[in-house]
Amino acid sequence: MGMLCAVSFNRYGRLYYLDPGEFSPQVGDRVLVPTDDGPEVAECVWAAQWVSEETSGFPKVAGIADENDLRRDELLRKRKAEAKVAAKKLIKAHELPMKVVAVDHVLDPTGGNSARTTIYFTAPHRVDFRSLVRDLGATLHCRVELRQLSARDSARVQGGIGSCGRDLCCATFLTDFEPVTIRMAKDQDLPLNPLRISGACGRLMCCLKYEHPLYQKFQASAPTIGSRVTTEEGDGRVVAHSVPKDSVVVRLDADGSRCSCSRASVCGPRQAHDEQYG
Repeated sequence: MGMLCAVSFNRYGRLYYLDPGEFSPQVGDRVLVPTDDGPEVAECVWAAQWVSEETSGFPKVAGIADENDLRRDELLRKRKAEAKVAAKKLIKAHELPMKVVAVDHVLDPTGGNSARTTIYFTAPHRVDFRSLVRDLGATLHCRVELRQLSARDSARVQGGIGSCGRDLCCATFLTDFEPVTIRMAKDQDLPLNPLRISGACGRLMCCLKYEHPLYQKFQASAPTIGSRVTTEEGDGRVVAHSVPKDSVVVRLDADGSRCSCSRASVCGPRQAHDEQYG
């Protein structure tokens, strides 16, 4: 048990959870977040409060941002915006099939020439951007790196809202992409319509993986569709499954009506006979 607060580097962006340590940031406060390139400024969107989870593994707030930190953050944002505009113009001039997704910039703490700009992009195939890098370096007056992102990584960086109405999983809590197959959609009786089972990245939705083990467990023990079973309301035939409710739909022989029965309460004719006379 410990205390946590949530911060975001961009408004409505991805949340990062930190141990406030000796500080007590409130909503709207600017705090310093430790990164590989030094502390960066982020806005507190969830004030520090006690949580039941173990917090020893979370990074700690490096401090409350002062005026110098805020001026440095403003300069950093300005450099990123300039780099994005320059990259788009030069990509168009070089007629390259590239789309700029995000820009990262590291300032030189000594004011020298060690500043670095990293431009993340997507492209339908591998792109020869050597001449583009040279022109970008001459325009931005710093070292430039270009990194091509996959469709899933692009969605993670840009963020967005999924078809469920919530923030994209990859932009909030997913750290690794697990394999997702069309078989998972089939096992869950989902329509094999790309518009229904694809995420913002155009690939199969990551959430298909979440409930798949539940469907596998259900199908391994539930009577198959079309099989004859015995229920508390009489004998019948299974016509549908309802995995979320852990039940099956049975059409009764007596009057043709349908009833929903718990999977645990349904048994086949042979099993019912054994239970009655065994």
